Amino acid sequence: MRAAAERMVGPGLEARKAIARLVARDIPEGWHVNLGIGIPTLISDLVPAGREVLFQSENGILGMGPAPDDETPDPWLVNAGKQNVTLLPGASLFDHTLSFTMIRGGHIDLCVLGALEVADNGDLANWSTSAADTAPAVGGAMDLAVGARRIWVAMDHTTKQGASKLVSACSYPLTAAGVVKRVYTNLAVLDVTPRGFEVRELLDGVDFDAVQARTDAKLHRAGVAA
Repeated sequence: MRAAAERMVGPGLEARKAIARLVARDIPEGWHVNLGIGIPTLISDLVPAGREVLFQSENGILGMGPAPDDETPDPWLVNAGKQNVTLLPGASLFDHTLSFTMIRGGHIDLCVLGALEVADNGDLANWSTSAADTAPAVGGAMDLAVGARRIWVAMDHTTKQGASKLVSACSYPLTAAGVVKRVYTNLAVLDVTPRGFEVRELLDGVDFDAVQARTDAKLHRAGVAA
């Protein structure tokens, strides 16, 4: 979809869409889902045909549809990242009070966020790279991280400089402690378990040792005892 592609430009677009497609594939029928900024915004465009997923946006939408595919989208209809969206039949619009009542009340089945770092105990850092940041942009991430029933992360496996974003301990300020249950990257899908990161799926052309070589934290193979 043209409009979906415009949400994220650059040489990594296809890889990021591949990550988003994996997440969309795994969201069950009927879940209420909130999408964070970045790769997660692509997910609503990639839900398999015929599957009903109710996307919620903290600025006051339930029933958010994919990106508009025309040249003149409604300028007043946006998600929390100020990107133009559409509404599915039956969608609801409401104020921030009701939106955050949904979030803080545990009514969101899943929130998919981007991240700067995820630790192998589920700690999440996704809002600041330094305590010296003058204008940190945490948005509603802290509420979502502790209010949603599940937190999944969709992100590149490493930084642009090649540093691992899957770590033993986060070096950046935390958004929330111990909340991440699953991580989707351009190399693998990993669950956060009591023993750490467990690789549940490798992307095509990638082997376990190659993923471990690009990961600071120790990885475990799913179904193999430590």
